[in-house]
Amino acid sequence: MRRILLAATLGVALIALPGLAQTPPTKTFPLPNQTFIHDVAPAPGGLIWWTAQSDGKLGILDPKTGANKFVTLGPDSAPHGVIQSKDGKAWVTDGGQNAIVSYDPKTEKVTVYKLPEETGGYTNLNTPTEDGDGNIWFTGQNGWHGKVDVKTGKVSAWKSPKGRGSYGITTTPDGNVWFVSLANSYLGQVDRATGNVKVIEPPVPNTGVRRVWSDSKGDLWMSEWNGGQISHYSPSTGKWERIPLPGNQRANLYAVYVDNRDVVWVSNWADNKTYAYDPKTKSFSSVPGSKANAAIRQILGINGAVYLPESGNAAITVVNTGSQL
Repeated sequence: MRRILLAATLGVALIALPGLAQTPPTKTFPLPNQTFIHDVAPAPGGLIWWTAQSDGKLGILDPKTGANKFVTLGPDSAPHGVIQSKDGKAWVTDGGQNAIVSYDPKTEKVTVYKLPEETGGYTNLNTPTEDGDGNIWFTGQNGWHGKVDVKTGKVSAWKSPKGRGSYGITTTPDGNVWFVSLANSYLGQVDRATGNVKVIEPPVPNTGVRRVWSDSKGDLWMSEWNGGQISHYSPSTGKWERIPLPGNQRANLYAVYVDNRDVVWVSNWADNKTYAYDPKTKSFSSVPGSKANAAIRQILGINGAVYLPESGNAAITVVNTGSQL
């Protein structure tokens, strides 16, 4: 009873999730309207970075106070994805500038890495990831993938197989890079030395694999926008698996994220819920959007917490998964 009263005092909702002894709380942080949050990432010091796509800025949320401050990224900026690199910097895919932008919170320095001219000035930049060497890889939906060499600042870009569609991207524990094509429904394994891509076709065509995330074993989990299921691929065995949501309900899965317990999170736009799937028990739980039409486009987190950016509601919902930090 005391825990329930405390949760009510903090203004949080209680949601049961798999593999946890206690019911964890969630808390929703409202953001300034008209900023259009797209992606989120953990920042040093317990802060949360988020891309304010309509404002051309990097937002910084302090969950302790709910306050936000903003970093201007450059003229015509329209940031999409954001991650934190191992050295504590933010790396942003900025479609408006056709550039990768870094922000160092220690010095507050913003550095813009323009893509090569051969990309045509607009690649519709999507998502970044950091490889095992500390370099930043990225995708562009107009059919590009590329790399920022963080030591030299050189930006390389390659045309992705089959043209348009390069979308979600991830790094496996061995430091290698994989991405998926939304328009052409394939998984791509990147050769980091050459930029060449090995195309791996899913067993079911046209599922619209949108985002991808690696678990601790190097297995890859994908959200199917068209197929409405979770795709799972094991590079070590070459085997695929597809997991439907409970009841085989209608689904348009957008975001996917695998937390520190190897629990797989996916956002379903069809019913305004985010699902947590535990592969060990093959069980599901769900978290509803804080309001209707949450439109969660990406998921990230830290040990003990999962971040849900609600672009439809101008908010970030933080789920306490009960893990120890």
